[in-house]
Amino acid sequence: MFTGIIEALGTVRDIRKEGTNVHFTMASPISSELKIDQSVSHNGVCLTVVALGEGVHTVTAVEETLRRSNLGDWRVGSLVNLERAMLANARLDGHLVQGHVDATGICTQIDTRGGSWYIHFRYNPTEEHLLVDKGSVTINGVSLTVVEPANDTFSVAIIPYTYEHTTFNALQVGDRVNLEFDIIGKYIARYAKLYAK
Repeated sequence: MFTGIIEALGTVRDIRKEGTNVHFTMASPISSELKIDQSVSHNGVCLTVVALGEGVHTVTAVEETLRRSNLGDWRVGSLVNLERAMLANARLDGHLVQGHVDATGICTQIDTRGGSWYIHFRYNPTEEHLLVDKGSVTINGVSLTVVEPANDTFSVAIIPYTYEHTTFNALQVGDRVNLEFDIIGKYIARYAKLYAK
């Protein structure tokens, strides 16, 4: 379980395919503190550390993960948002994030407004992927507040600190992002669907 508060940025150093799996090796300020078999959120995807090196760590993505996320878009040099699993006695500064990507979205517009950024996205909605105004959504592992959700679009407002300390400063129109919808909303939607029959 994660909070959506990014600890560090990682840089992809190596990509190695093995069958349908892909091994990503990346350098980051927290790589030296990680342990084998530890869960770490990479752009919102919970991945297990499988190898460690000098200032680098390696994780493996299986075919299902690659299909449901934007990890297949990574290249050597790509920046990645990193967060270690939350501690049970820590403050929940973001919201409850599982690290299970529900869908991907496309960045459609980036507006600068007096020192902050409004970033717009389009996605393919389903009955269980709910967005409500001022509710929570995770984008590439970052806990954010939903602004002006519509049928298949929504926006988020990015403050300067978040912009500077996450991959949002490298985001461009047309980029694909990982989306995880609020777990509470997903349970409510599932409950409503089951008992509406």
